[in-house]
Amino acid sequence: MIISREDVQRVARLARLNLTEDEAESMSRELEVILDYVVRLDELDLTDVEPTFHAHGLSQPLREDRVQGGLTIEESLQNAPDSDGTYFIVPKVV
Repeated sequence: MIISREDVQRVARLARLNLTEDEAESMSRELEVILDYVVRLDELDLTDVEPTFHAHGLSQPLREDRVQGGLTIEESLQNAPDSDGTYFIVPKVV
C-alpha cells in the first residue's frame, strides 16, 4: 500500500504535529511497511484457530470476595486539609 508524503503531512496536521519533509518521507516509508505487514496478516487462514484473549494460558488468581468494614468518618477525615467534621470541604468548581 502506498502512503504519499502528502497523506502523512495531512494526518500530521490533523494530529497537530510539525514534521519536516525528511520526517514525512521517513514516516511514509515506515507506514507502508506496517500496512503491508497488516495486509499479509489478513491473508492468513485462521479458520481452525480459536480466538483467545491472551497468547498464553495464564490465569489470574483471585482472592475470595469478602465484606470488610470500612473507615469511620473520623478516620476518613483525619488527613483532609479541610472538613466540617462530617464532610470534606473543597473549593467550589464552576
